[in-house]
Amino acid sequence: MSSPVYIQIHNQIKKDIEAGVWAVGDRIPSERELALEFNVSRMTLRQAVQTLVEEGILERQVGAGTFVARKKVQEKMTGVTSFTELMEEQGKKPSSRTVSYLVTTPSLSEMERLKLKDDEKVLRMERIRYADEVPICFEVATLPYSLVKDYERNQITTSLYRTLEESGRKIGHAQQSVSAQVASERIAEYLNIKRGSAILRLRQITELGDGTPFEYVRTQYAGDKFEFYLEK
Repeated sequence: MSSPVYIQIHNQIKKDIEAGVWAVGDRIPSERELALEFNVSRMTLRQAVQTLVEEGILERQVGAGTFVARKKVQEKMTGVTSFTELMEEQGKKPSSRTVSYLVTTPSLSEMERLKLKDDEKVLRMERIRYADEVPICFEVATLPYSLVKDYERNQITTSLYRTLEESGRKIGHAQQSVSAQVASERIAEYLNIKRGSAILRLRQITELGDGTPFEYVRTQYAGDKFEFYLEK
């Protein structure tokens, strides 16, 4: 099973950055130039670049272009973020709409973060998460397929953490990072906000109780509907 074209482009750009083709802070070629180089449509190229932006590898600067991202100062947050439990604690009804649900070959980033072998597959799903029917965030979650292949789809999309715990798997630690960005046209449509609105981006790698990473999530929260609370 071959990866989608945009993932193949994502992998090549990531390899080029790691090989020093572009250094931190460098501006990468325009979408038009890259689309010609890879012989794909600008829409496909834009999807590959947006995936790298969501992972914090690239960053967009309005009016200037797309650059290799600088490392950001990180603030440690306590606890594992579970959207379903978080909403229920606040007296809101959580729900979600699945945009895509695909068993596929992992990207290089997904392989690294989930410590997968070359022949392993992943489940990659995109969801819009709601609180009392109001769209709060757009989430891309990648899971080792071997971990979830015996579960029903609704068990995974409704509340993965609860499903795992009910089957005897303990949720362990999570590594989280939060940064700011502006909403793309696609995300703005999903979250019912204006394009260019403030977005809080969370990247999280979650482990099972034995330290095995089982979830790599990239979530974009509507800035006017959600805030992170940090405890020290």
